[in-house]
Amino acid sequence: MMHEFALRVYIEDTDMGGIVYHANYLKFVERARSEMLRGLGISQIDLNQKYDLLFVVRKMTCDYILPARYDDELIVETSVKKLRRASVIFQQDVKRGDELLFQAEVVVVAVGAQMRAIALPDELRDVFVS
Repeated sequence: MMHEFALRVYIEDTDMGGIVYHANYLKFVERARSEMLRGLGISQIDLNQKYDLLFVVRKMTCDYILPARYDDELIVETSVKKLRRASVIFQQDVKRGDELLFQAEVVVVAVGAQMRAIALPDELRDVFVS
C-alpha cells in the first residue's frame, strides 16, 4: 500500500538561502501520515473516542539526501513497512519528480490514556493489511 501526498515548498518552509529547513521535513511526513490515515477512513479523533487510543512517534530515522528549495513541488510517498502488535513502522520518501530528497523510517506506537503501549484494534489492523 502506497499513499502519495503532494505539497509545495513555501517561503516559510525555508531558511535564508531558500532551502527547506531540516525540521520542516518532519512536518511534511507528519502531514502525509495523517492524510494516509484519513484516506484509509481512519479518524484519529474517532480512534481516541472509541478505543482511548492515540498514536505517538516512538522513533524516527532520517536521511537528508538532496535539498528541496522554495517553490518546489514535492511528493511524500508513505507505505506501511511493518505492522506489529502495538505499532506501525512507516517508510516515507520525499521526492521532487524522480529525485529522492529525504527518507524517514517512522515507528508509531498506539498508546492508551496512561501513555503505555496498547494493542492495535483488529479493525485498525485489517485496514493496514488490506
